[in-house]
Amino acid sequence: MANGPLSSAQLEAYERDGYVLAANFFTAAETALLKRAAKEDKALDDHAFSRGDGEGGQVRLSLWNHPGDSIYGMFARCESAVNAAEMILGGEVYHYHSKMIMKDARVGGAWAWHQDYGYWYQNGVLAPLLTSIFIAVDAAARANGCLQVIPGSHALGRIDHVLTGDQAGADRERVAAILQRLPLVHVEMQPGDALFFHANLLHCSARNESENPRWSMICCYNAARNDPYKDAHHPRYTPLTKVPDAEILAAGAKRFVDSTQDVAWLDINRDASA
Repeated sequence: MANGPLSSAQLEAYERDGYVLAANFFTAAETALLKRAAKEDKALDDHAFSRGDGEGGQVRLSLWNHPGDSIYGMFARCESAVNAAEMILGGEVYHYHSKMIMKDARVGGAWAWHQDYGYWYQNGVLAPLLTSIFIAVDAAARANGCLQVIPGSHALGRIDHVLTGDQAGADRERVAAILQRLPLVHVEMQPGDALFFHANLLHCSARNESENPRWSMICCYNAARNDPYKDAHHPRYTPLTKVPDAEILAAGAKRFVDSTQDVAWLDINRDASA
């Protein structure tokens, strides 16, 4: 057993497949607070923007660079999440950005096949030493557009990306060839499950044609030793202060006692993906 929130078997699966699903990584109480905070958050909704999928659908999301002290920041900074990212990347990490993906019922659009490093490469990040934690706020199933991944595709290196609608998608011819050799997995999740995935893992999601929303929060981490060589819209190395997991519930309790909303944590950019 590894010394941390992920087991040796989970770390081996991540290295082999480019992802690992950790069921019930966050408690029901923590996840319920995250869901309530997100779905009642006028600031999050007001700052949301859309990305067309090239097929008439739109995906709404909000994105911020610095975690702050909100309930969203406590998820991104909690010891379980950060320690898991450090286990995966083999050393200190910092918060690269977080986002809330709002794939609403019936109208939530698709995401084209892509690698996150396909975008982040352009930001002066020299190596794909980044990992993301996809936290299920709602249950994710095939019907409401759950994430689809290609196990082992992270080992193929960075693939060229071209625009598909408003999104930059991986070269379609190459993805088609990859799918002839590697399997496709639909990652169905329950609220509180966490999917850790490699920056070069090919992933996509279909449109939400169901009556059920599929919201998720994604926290992205970069290895401190992988500090970008130039400034970009996501931050260069910024020390990340971990907090005990208990701070998630404390932040949630404070949020719903204090009716004022501090929106300073929203550092919106418009180049995100999921």
